[in-house]
Amino acid sequence: MPINLKKFKNEFPLHLMVLPALVLVIIYKYIPMAGIVIAFQKFVPGKGVIGSEWVGIKNFELLFRLPGLWQVVYNTLFISILKILADLTFPVVVAILLNEVRKHWFKRTAQTLIYLPFFISWVLLAGIFRDVLSTDGGVINNLIGKIGVEPIYFLGDNKWFRYILVITDTWKNYGFSTVIYLAALTGLDPNLYEAAEIDGANRWQQTLFVTLPGLLPMIVLMTTLSMGSVLNAGFDQVFNLYSPAVYQTGDIIDTLTYRIGIVKADYSLSTAINLLKSGVSLILMGSGYWLAYKIANYRIF
Repeated sequence: MPINLKKFKNEFPLHLMVLPALVLVIIYKYIPMAGIVIAFQKFVPGKGVIGSEWVGIKNFELLFRLPGLWQVVYNTLFISILKILADLTFPVVVAILLNEVRKHWFKRTAQTLIYLPFFISWVLLAGIFRDVLSTDGGVINNLIGKIGVEPIYFLGDNKWFRYILVITDTWKNYGFSTVIYLAALTGLDPNLYEAAEIDGANRWQQTLFVTLPGLLPMIVLMTTLSMGSVLNAGFDQVFNLYSPAVYQTGDIIDTLTYRIGIVKADYSLSTAINLLKSGVSLILMGSGYWLAYKIANYRIF
């Protein structure tokens, strides 16, 4: 294809603007990928990649014999799918409610307040949630204690831990998704609402037959694109909130990889886990983009 010199000249400043980010991605994302060869070695840091013994697929065979592996996979899928479902329902409801608000100052203030937690790190939030959910003076346990309920160790009880992860993750991130859905709502034709009102539709019926169908393409798009993150249950959140007491239900693939690779220094096995996870995620992500194109006509280029 011949290069359009005029178009290239006009877009050249944009390419320059992207260049630093591209260089960082290459340095920190693509060059380190050469290290995946240690998944097929008995890697010894002192010998390096070249001097370490080549063992083929033995690390993958060992991986599938790890005790509790399938429980970890189940935990990852369970937590991740619940998070995806929450992120596809709660923000839609909030976006529709905010769209109905006629006081612009209130709408802007609400958007800002629900968006702020997205910028707070899990390191800080973990400390806040540990205090809020504590059995010793925690706000939540104080409230439920007033109605005669015994204190609950939310972050140390296998029955509660997964759901606490989902609830806190939704609280932190739903503001970002809400903004996306609000942007989609601004693209709806106001004439559709006027036509529905002329036909006698009340606000609820307008929401049901105009707003929701208008949001459907974006909902489908967000659903299909989220397929690539099914194996990512949120390392930052889980690592800062979990403890050995909840490994049974809270241990996920990323935290298992951390303990094997960093704590036990078994770099070969941890690399094998991540390589397998990345391969499955690549397939899921490719499938998600394909479905997004087929269902919502979404293209990445």
